[in-house]
Amino acid sequence: MTETTGTSGMTPMGGTTIALVTGANKGIGLATVRRLAERGWTVLLGARDARRGAAAAAGLDGDVTVLPLDVTSDESVASAAKEVASRYGRLDVLVNNAGIVGPLVSALDTGAEEMLACYATNVFGPVRVTRAFVPLLRRSAAPRIVMVSSGMGSMTITGDPERLESRIVGLTYPSSKAALNMVMSQYARALPEFRINAADPGYTATDLNGNSGVQTVDEGSDAVVALATVAPDGPTGRFFDRSGSLPW
Repeated sequence: MTETTGTSGMTPMGGTTIALVTGANKGIGLATVRRLAERGWTVLLGARDARRGAAAAAGLDGDVTVLPLDVTSDESVASAAKEVASRYGRLDVLVNNAGIVGPLVSALDTGAEEMLACYATNVFGPVRVTRAFVPLLRRSAAPRIVMVSSGMGSMTITGDPERLESRIVGLTYPSSKAALNMVMSQYARALPEFRINAADPGYTATDLNGNSGVQTVDEGSDAVVALATVAPDGPTGRFFDRSGSLPW
């Protein structure tokens, strides 16, 4: 998928585009922050640990500000939204990137506790953050939300024996990403004036998989950046990887 806006970093109403990326102190999140900042955007690097966020931001050029944000905490998310409202008055782009693999338990040994641990970050986190920031996104001339999902959340892909995803069996992570895809779809219906999509980074070398992925973080962030920069009349309610549209 190719980016569909210019590189000036300007919103239709003028001024710098303001973006928030959650879980952004490393991996795909950090690559996304760097690439959006390179466009001249004001980018908020969301990090649960402010010190790690500051260390990550120190290596970046451009207008990058660390925003303490724990997606599993109502108090933390509310505080972050209040800070953004006070400092900027609006938000143009929200990238719900924070995610975890969850407890490494076999499918047959997985219980509700393990499911809840994974869903707390991967599903409830994006819902918590999105609800808190929708009022600020409504103030944007071109509001966009990106849910960072996974091919593991596609029933079609995981059911294809030719795909790597079909050989990974687990209840927590795959089902959480399938749920996130549906959450995205419903938000897109509820907010037709927004552009809201899900991105599959692909098998990218990050801490999430012990750096075993075959893609670089730049390749893994391609779809995320493309959807973060999608045009006001671009797609919404859809699922993409860096090559194009994906099946559910």
